[in-house]
Amino acid sequence: MTARNLTPVQRPRALADQVYQALRDQLRAGAIGAGNALQEVQLANQLGVSRTPVREALARLANEGLLAAHGRSFTVPALTLADVEDIYELRFLIEPAAIRRIAPLTVDSRTRSAIDGALADTVAAHDAGDTDAFRDANVRYRAAWLALVPNTRLVRMIELYADHMQHIRALTLGQPKVRTIVLRGLQSITAALAAGDADAAAAAVHEHLKHARQAFVDALGFIPVASSSHAAKHGNAAAGATAAPQARIPQPAGGR
Repeated sequence: MTARNLTPVQRPRALADQVYQALRDQLRAGAIGAGNALQEVQLANQLGVSRTPVREALARLANEGLLAAHGRSFTVPALTLADVEDIYELRFLIEPAAIRRIAPLTVDSRTRSAIDGALADTVAAHDAGDTDAFRDANVRYRAAWLALVPNTRLVRMIELYADHMQHIRALTLGQPKVRTIVLRGLQSITAALAAGDADAAAAAVHEHLKHARQAFVDALGFIPVASSSHAAKHGNAAAGATAAPQARIPQPAGGR
């Protein structure tokens, strides 16, 4: 006899995915600085899980370039100026193209509401001099407009390369001058989106990225530029081989 009106059981998200998201959220928030060591055993104890999902999550983050592997430990790579140039070369290509896609939609204030809300929070945080709130609002602003982009592969690429800069962004956004420049950029982008002007929105994003890039270059000015990106990556690995401080990660929901 077959039971009626049954619905599929909701399967919990894989534990490795939960660990991955918990770690990536910490990276995105700038809570794990360059050189902080992430090790399987310590993370498993902190998160209340076995080592297997931690190992899988760390390997995934390393494959995305968000962590660098050093034996059994991982660190946030210390980006060089060459790395920043490479990352922004990609961002200049993909982010203006992505926002151009959504400009015809954002004339509607209801469609634009999450963008406007994040901008309002950014203004409030700037006026209050609250760096953490400003950074959070800035992340939500990007998430709001990316949510309207229909190409999910493009969205994942934008998120990935934006996340590469997070631990440096945590430093640069501590400067009131940088926050002012960022806010002006977001206001210009929002005005173009409200007008439904795809060209102006793309140009505003390009200008916004140009200023962000310069802020990062200034922050990293003391780091020698490697002769190539390949050399820079190997240089980072060598530098990261020394002992590093341990990072602490808040425990996510879920068991072993």
